[in-house]
Amino acid sequence: MDTDSLRLFVMAAERLNISAAGRVLGLAPAVASARLAKLEQALGVELLHRTTRKVALSLEGTEFLPYAREMLAQEEAALAALGQGDGAATGTLRFAAPSSFAQLHIMPILSEFTERHPGLTLDLRLSDTRFDLIEGSFDLALRNAPLADSSLKGRKLADDARVLCAAPEYLARHGTPDHPGELEAHRLISWADLAERRLIDGAGTVWTLDPRRCECRMVIDDGTSQRIATLAGAGISFNSLWSVAHEIAAGRLVRVLPDWQLDDRSVLWLVYPRSNVLTPKTRLFMDFLLERIGRAPSWLDRS
Repeated sequence: MDTDSLRLFVMAAERLNISAAGRVLGLAPAVASARLAKLEQALGVELLHRTTRKVALSLEGTEFLPYAREMLAQEEAALAALGQGDGAATGTLRFAAPSSFAQLHIMPILSEFTERHPGLTLDLRLSDTRFDLIEGSFDLALRNAPLADSSLKGRKLADDARVLCAAPEYLARHGTPDHPGELEAHRLISWADLAERRLIDGAGTVWTLDPRRCECRMVIDDGTSQRIATLAGAGISFNSLWSVAHEIAAGRLVRVLPDWQLDDRSVLWLVYPRSNVLTPKTRLFMDFLLERIGRAPSWLDRS
């Protein structure tokens, strides 16, 4: 199968614009359209629905797209293994990450990465709702949870800890708990599942906290919003240390029960589908994040 035509199809699918994809590859609009038509004829399906006003992926095109990306990745990796290719990573890299983490730690450094690698385009999906890497055809994703999915491979980006914190104003009004058992008398800003949480201290003592037995006046499923509500004095909340370290260092938030943290083995992982070839562009972005974030996580210094 002609990989140049596959590359054109992938670019056209990402941009929903055949002419724009053709320009990137140095093709006139008519040539690009003819090449895509030839690919569709060879496959026996219509990959892109075309009208005079817009282009849209067909059902068959949507199903074929991840395979087309994988074939291009295989070619790129094979050439790199042989020392061939132009030595520069090109194309689009699809990356998914929690929006809360991305806003604080990834977005401020992305311009440096794009300056280093002008041939790469970053397609970012930033949401605290977890994406399916395989169905979404992602090259790489950030996960802040134990790596339990056997279909994924990954590298550890950094350690994390999920801690309790509150605004000084809240603690001045309601007091500061000295033991996890006293949390039931406080306002707790909870995650949406309201599931029990295991707390552990430095000596290995475990305490199980049931948020449903606390006064949960707010249930929030977004990390940034939870941090903002905590800063406003709405209650005590669980937060990843990377989310609140700056506020704790500045005194805008105070760690509650500082000897305790969530016992959830929280680690930041860079993960990718086990079936995927680790392409040069994916390796470059992974190494960049490890260099700029993982080598010395700023939140551990601030805490």
